[in-house]
Amino acid sequence: MLLVVQELMAYSESPYKVVHQTDKYEIRFYEERLVVQTQYTNQNNGFRKLFNYISGNNKQSEKIAMTTPVNVTQIENEYVMQFYLPDKYKPNEIPLPSDNSVKISSIEPGYFAVIRYSGFASDKNFYKHRDVLKKKLITDNIEVIGPAIKATYDGPFTLPNLRRNEAIYKVDWKNPL
Repeated sequence: MLLVVQELMAYSESPYKVVHQTDKYEIRFYEERLVVQTQYTNQNNGFRKLFNYISGNNKQSEKIAMTTPVNVTQIENEYVMQFYLPDKYKPNEIPLPSDNSVKISSIEPGYFAVIRYSGFASDKNFYKHRDVLKKKLITDNIEVIGPAIKATYDGPFTLPNLRRNEAIYKVDWKNPL
């Protein structure tokens, strides 16, 4: 029975290539990725809107497989939450959102610095690792060219020590080391 649960909880993840690795972080190259996203403020979480979209609350009533990670980026006083769309979707084949606050977008190809950590996906834990990553990137002369991204891979029922979380920055990677 445990095997079945593990298979049901295995979500697809966007492929990437590690181009540089240190003892603290790695630099990954990602191709373009399609996402569904929503903006919200502190009082209004976007997870439910995106979950409803992939659960079939879209104009085609199509259920869409859950993928990982769930990304959250803070831009001033607003947050943007993103779910990656499965690789099978091409831009003109994506089910259209029924909710006007849910948008289809893409993340351009690029290089991203990533630090992985376990534990709760709390803001405190994220800020700690985000700051460690940024300090190390500055020390290594790697230019950060975007806001910090919180990536969460596991649901709330996963034991904290088994959870995979990441703090991510888009970087201008020119192999400076």
